[in-house]
Amino acid sequence: MKMSNKMYDIIKTIALIVVPLFAFVSSVVDIWGIPYAERITATLTAIDTLIGGLVIVAKTLYEKEMDGGEDD
Repeated sequence: MKMSNKMYDIIKTIALIVVPLFAFVSSVVDIWGIPYAERITATLTAIDTLIGGLVIVAKTLYEKEMDGGEDD
């Protein structure tokens, strides 16, 4: 699987900025007593964890490709 730099940057931005921002908003929503805030926050945290894992896999594959695909 080959991923372009642009796609990697988009996924990384989502993982590091967008999803945590929504989790922050969900936490604030909990303070204000809006229903299901805890579930929303937990779901967004799980999504961010998944995307973070995908970023690590993509980075590892990219680094292997740059090294010529040789194993250490």
